[in-house]
Amino acid sequence: MDRVDPAWGRRFRGGGPDGEDPAPPCGRDPLDGFAWIAESWREQAPYTSLAFFRGEDVSAEGIALLYGADPGQVAVGTRLADLTDMTGADRGHWSTDWDSCCFGQAGDWAFLLHHDTPPGARARGEGLAGMGVSETVHLSACSAKAIYTLDYLRDGHRIDDDGIIELIHYDRGRTPYVHGGRLDFLNRAIRRAELDHPGTTDEFSLCFHALETSLGLRLPRRDFQEGTVRAAMWAPGGGG
Repeated sequence: MDRVDPAWGRRFRGGGPDGEDPAPPCGRDPLDGFAWIAESWREQAPYTSLAFFRGEDVSAEGIALLYGADPGQVAVGTRLADLTDMTGADRGHWSTDWDSCCFGQAGDWAFLLHHDTPPGARARGEGLAGMGVSETVHLSACSAKAIYTLDYLRDGHRIDDDGIIELIHYDRGRTPYVHGGRLDFLNRAIRRAELDHPGTTDEFSLCFHALETSLGLRLPRRDFQEGTVRAAMWAPGGGG
C-alpha cells in the first residue's frame, strides 16, 4: 500500500453505478455492514443464494410468495428461530433447511435468501416486473466447485460485460472486471474498499463491502444471529 500513487487512489474513491461524486473514506469496520456474511456465504451458510430486489413499493413478502414461500407462514410472520424449533432438531440458526427461505427489507432493497431453485422461480420474470421491481442482484455460491457468481439486472437489462459475472480471486490493486466496462463502478468501489481498509485481506469481504457502498446492499446481521429474520418453508406443490 505504501507504493500506491495518492492521485490514483483518489480516482478510485468514487463508487456508484451512475457516476456519483466520490464519497469520503468509509471510516468504519467493513464487517459491520454487508460484508459480515461474506465468509460464511462462501461455505453456503446460511443460504446458497442471496437475491435482492429494488423498485417502487417493492414488498419482501410479495416476493417470497412469488418464489413459492408457504402463504400461511408468511401471513403469521414466521421467524427463522421458529423454523428451527419446528424441525425438532437443534441445528442452530446457521443450519438452514434446504426447503426454506429467509426474506425481509434492508435499506432500499428487499432480500430473499434460499438454497435450491425455489418452486416459484419460473414465475419470477413477469411477476417481478408486475410488482414494480426495477433492479435485481443475485449472488450464488457453490463451495464444492468454488464457483461464486454475481448477476445484476436493471430495467430488464443485465449489467455486465460478458454474461453472468463470476466473483473470483483477484490481485489487490488490479481491476477484477473490464476497465471502462459496465461494471467499472464496482472496480472503483473495490479499489476504494482496499484503500479504506488495508487490514481487510479477504477479497470476498472487500467485494461485498464494495457492493454495499456502490449499490447499497445490506443484510440485518442481528436478525440473523438472533433468529428473528422472517422465514418460511416452501409451499407444498410450489408457488405462483
